Amino acid sequence: MKLLFHKITHWEYWPFQIVYIPIYFLWVFYSLKAKSIFFFNAANPTIKNGGFMMESKKAIYDLIPQRYYPKTELIKEGTTLEEILKTIEFSEIKYPLIAKPDIGLRGSGVKKIDAVADLKKYAERANFDFVVQDLIPFENEVGIFYVRYPHEKMGKITGIVSKEFLIITGDGIATVEQLIKKNLRYELQLKALRQEYGKKLLEVLPKGEKLNLVPYGNHARGAKFIDGSHWITPKLNESINEMCLQIPGFYFGRLDVMYTTLEDLEQGKKCAIVELNGAASEPTHIYDPKHSLLFAWKELARHITYMYEISVENHKAGNPYLTYKEGMKEYRLHLEQSNRIVNF
Repeated sequence: MKLLFHKITHWEYWPFQIVYIPIYFLWVFYSLKAKSIFFFNAANPTIKNGGFMMESKKAIYDLIPQRYYPKTELIKEGTTLEEILKTIEFSEIKYPLIAKPDIGLRGSGVKKIDAVADLKKYAERANFDFVVQDLIPFENEVGIFYVRYPHEKMGKITGIVSKEFLIITGDGIATVEQLIKKNLRYELQLKALRQEYGKKLLEVLPKGEKLNLVPYGNHARGAKFIDGSHWITPKLNESINEMCLQIPGFYFGRLDVMYTTLEDLEQGKKCAIVELNGAASEPTHIYDPKHSLLFAWKELARHITYMYEISVENHKAGNPYLTYKEGMKEYRLHLEQSNRIVNF
């Protein structure tokens, strides 16, 4: 009851279908203006469906200059463990590594792989293509929302979200599970953490020792999102714009970036792109607990307007919208893929 009350009284935990109710009406308005429900397809012409659904992470990584993201390899469904190990060895990807669905859904199916046994278990369960990639060594993560109109040479950062991971600190007395239960945000993840860690949750963490329970900043997996939009500076905007201009056909979306310090991030040093998300991107700084639902609606409306205007401009330049038939086919495939990943 305590956890249920916490979820009810904090809108950040509400199902997105409820949060987005006012946005659906705005979507209908823009769809009528564009004469296409699937106008988003033109937002990022080089990314499948504009990055709204059924887009391949590996295909997106291939658009990004290699120096900006960790070594990444695509593993097709049904590939033998022997072949996977050969691929990892050839690519010089080291353990621990990250495995995640090539076509993802809000962090579902993302796992830290510590050893071959973990990889074997993941590959046997995965009924989808997935990618394996180096674990990025930098401590901090932000989501940077970037917008650029096709006629412009300089885009802009429209929001930054900082992410606090699920990190517990041992006291030499309490078990890992007891430490988790001291924080409601963490306790909401307990069921998933029990599946992930099993009996390890019953171990006592030595005093002062830290344990990062989920080493990637995903809200659905318990990370706390903090609005860092006040970090936007002309220098940071310049660095991110320089990076994004090297990604063909990318105009609208969010870059999840790991980094060392804000100074390094401003200089474009000691940082790496975790993922690039296209038309389905959320301005995730809205999930800062200090923000009201009204603030979230305003930010969502502002960003869907950017997406509509960019899509229209690209459409006028010759980039087609999806037809209704094509769009519904992609949507059905998206639902099938989502069910596979959620059940995983």
